Amino acid sequence: MMFSETYYVLRSQQDGQYLAARPDVEGDRYLLLFTEHFDALSYVNRFAEDYKAQISVESLATPSLKPLLQRWGYVGFALVRDPLLPRLEFLTAT
Repeated sequence: MMFSETYYVLRSQQDGQYLAARPDVEGDRYLLLFTEHFDALSYVNRFAEDYKAQISVESLATPSLKPLLQRWGYVGFALVRDPLLPRLEFLTAT
C-alpha cells in the first residue's frame, strides 16, 4: 500500500460497524478495503442490494488505516481486487 493513497470502506449506518471478511466462519476479521469508490458501490450492488440504503462508503487516507484496525480489532485488510467475483487479497497488519 502506498503512503498517500485513499482507500474506501463500507460502513453500516445503523450501528457504525465496518464491513469485514472472515475467511473462517469463527475466524479473524479483515476489514474490506477498496481502491476505488465505484468498486465499493459495485460490491454493494452485487452482494448487498437489499441493504444498500443502510450502507455508506467512506474514504480513508493511508495513515488512518492502522489505528482503525487497532480500534476495531481487525487482524488486517481484505483488499478487494475484483468486486464482482469477489476476488480478495488478504493482508495481515504488522
